[in-house]
Amino acid sequence: MSTPLKKIAVVTGSNKGIGYAIVKGLCEKYDGLVYLTARDVGRGEAAVKKLNELGFKPLFHQLDITSKESIKKLRDDIVREHGGIDLLINNAAIAYKTDATEPFGEQAENTIKVNYFATLEVCNVLFPILRQNARVINLSSSAGRLSRIPSSDIRDKFKDSKLTVPKLNELMQEFVRLAKEGADISNTWGNSTYVVSKVGLSALTFIQQREFDAETPSRNISVNCCHPGYVDTDMTSHKGPLTVEEGARSSLYLALENHGLKGKFVWEDCSLIEWTTA
Repeated sequence: MSTPLKKIAVVTGSNKGIGYAIVKGLCEKYDGLVYLTARDVGRGEAAVKKLNELGFKPLFHQLDITSKESIKKLRDDIVREHGGIDLLINNAAIAYKTDATEPFGEQAENTIKVNYFATLEVCNVLFPILRQNARVINLSSSAGRLSRIPSSDIRDKFKDSKLTVPKLNELMQEFVRLAKEGADISNTWGNSTYVVSKVGLSALTFIQQREFDAETPSRNISVNCCHPGYVDTDMTSHKGPLTVEEGARSSLYLALENHGLKGKFVWEDCSLIEWTTA
């Protein structure tokens, strides 16, 4: 009789902040092995050591989500060691500070590159090795609500039920192009590159669920996104009132509970919000 495969969870960008708290929460309650990943090996290994001292045993793998080679190495190593993935939490992201001096166009290009296109690449490479009943969680934000985009025309494009990934890619590229050209987009796209990146990620979530439902419903894969809340992390310059453990709550709810959710947006308190109107 063959030994049942252990479940495998992967959390991107998890050496600190919310990602670290998600790994800690999974180590406490997830029935399987948990991969903490980080771009920097030293920081990743230090985070694992810290969790070891608390009695937890996450595994470590280097992962730079902006490097396709790095993503492929993670995929190949996991396939060789475990065969596949049961839980993928896309947490890695960047945000410019409000007093950042980089030109808006540069901020737009880099933020969309990491938060949207790099996350999409992680999905493109890892989705084929998702196992039956796997769960995918994309960390969005309150900034990722559609209402944060000023233009109703652009909002209509994002919420089109027939929107595809290539068309969404074009939308994101259009924003970057306009930002780099120095166009006045305050009344159309708004003034936040982070908002656009997270609206894009939210929209991607719903497309991904539609694609899984249409192409391979028998795999029973769920894709949801969540808002962690305003958390005390480096990204918020430690201005957020919530602890990282509180920030991990919505992700852990989606990862661990028997809720049956697919293609939904979950708020920090684990309630559902309607993305198009919230």
